[in-house]
Amino acid sequence: MLLWINGPFGGGKTQTAYELLRRLPGSVVCDPEHVGFGLRRMLPPGLRADFQDIPAWRQGVYEVLDLTLRTYEGVVIAPMTLVEPAYFEETVGRLREAGHEVRHFALLAERETVLRRLKERGLGGGLKRESFAVRRLDDCLERLSGSQFAEHIHTDRVSVVGVADRIAASAGLTLEPNRDGPLRHRLRRVRISLRHIRFD
Repeated sequence: MLLWINGPFGGGKTQTAYELLRRLPGSVVCDPEHVGFGLRRMLPPGLRADFQDIPAWRQGVYEVLDLTLRTYEGVVIAPMTLVEPAYFEETVGRLREAGHEVRHFALLAERETVLRRLKERGLGGGLKRESFAVRRLDDCLERLSGSQFAEHIHTDRVSVVGVADRIAASAGLTLEPNRDGPLRHRLRRVRISLRHIRFD
């Protein structure tokens, strides 16, 4: 099974993916962003636009996930913002057509909630550091609210643990109990955020 966790930038996809990984034995996170980062690094700076517009990204994501789903026995988790319907069909749609069980979840929240989360992860740079995410926010929220991007999970008043619980319940998966206290949970979230800082 593939759990594709969609949502706006700053919507909690990565935190949710690693919460699922922590509590779902045998699962693995396959992050489609890494395919895009590799493509960006190969290009001269002047050609580094949105890597999702590069056909090789969509093909690469499909091939890597198809290979993983065919050969890996555990649940595969892919956290990735994907709002262009044609690109969604080239990746998620093709994986379904290939016979894989794909469960897609779009994490949604009010604009103010996402802006607050982006500011918190800006590491002192505030929203300026997250300017790309802020520019794309309204478009992401509008597109992801469409029926094509269901199943929707509204996260404004739901913790990361709660979001993971909802995804697992919907997908028919059993998570290990969450035994983290508030401090340990906060430290875990900070560590995950630091591991996923982008510098390019």
